[in-house]
Amino acid sequence: MQETSASSRSAPRFHQFVQHNARALQDELTEGLLASPACASPKFLYDSLGSHLFTAITQLPEYYPTRVEAGILRDQSARVAARAGRVETLIDLGAADCVKGEALFPLVQPRCYVPVDISTEFLEAAVGRLHAAYPELDIVAVGQDFSCSLSLPDDVPAGPRLFFYPGSSIGNWAPDDAVQMLRRIRNQCRNPGDALLIGVDCMKPAEILLSAYDDALQVTAAFNRNLLLNVNRLLKADFDVRNWRHLARLNLDESRIEMHLQACRDVTVSWPGHERHFARGETIHTENSYKYRPQDFSDMLAAAGFPDIEHWTDAEGWFSVFHARI
Repeated sequence: MQETSASSRSAPRFHQFVQHNARALQDELTEGLLASPACASPKFLYDSLGSHLFTAITQLPEYYPTRVEAGILRDQSARVAARAGRVETLIDLGAADCVKGEALFPLVQPRCYVPVDISTEFLEAAVGRLHAAYPELDIVAVGQDFSCSLSLPDDVPAGPRLFFYPGSSIGNWAPDDAVQMLRRIRNQCRNPGDALLIGVDCMKPAEILLSAYDDALQVTAAFNRNLLLNVNRLLKADFDVRNWRHLARLNLDESRIEMHLQACRDVTVSWPGHERHFARGETIHTENSYKYRPQDFSDMLAAAGFPDIEHWTDAEGWFSVFHARI
């Protein structure tokens, strides 16, 4: 970590950009639940409990992305450090418990760390832990749904900036939408040398993919079904989680894993002004996770405005980490 004088140290600063517009959230949920087929944005998976459950998922033996990505960054640490260099600001998108961002501190030695997450309650606890461990580090925490827009507070240093987007979270968007997400990041790169470090999952045997999204302990099932409890809170609906089961599907035509909630029996769900009947076996589509070949994702980065690209992978070719500069 680069040295910072004791006099310049300060407590973490929090910026709340998450829009608590109850009507907008209710309208978005209602539109999805009344659609055919029904759907709900994956952002509704990440209330406080959902964020804790996802952290547990990353520790499961079946869930390879976290483990393999960390292995690539460890094995290629010298190359990553040489290419990235020291950065003024590390911006951690979807920071959650900040553990993945923290692992980069020795490599890029940031003066300022900017964790960004939609779950602000979860983020506050993580930032408190980091501040105790790294009192010399300037921390600017941002509560934001960056799937809609990405903006940084004025007190975030201009650069050099390294955006970190791990875990193949980019796979939650369809390819065209993923390019738009990459362009939002590119638009926040203001200086030569500003860059993105991003993890991307690759296609692999079906049994490995499906077990990663439908683990034996059923933690992923609990994570998915918790979305219904969040919907009940936000929409004042009457979903009974006992009527729904978790379903993971491999869609080879679209190169993606899909998560659904499937009705175990005929059920009618009500919320103010609306109701929806779900027949037994009908589903609510809650998340996609697209898988990419390295060349295809390199093309997406180039289309988003990152011309200088390098990537590393594991020995089995299960996962890729890309560093893309403007």
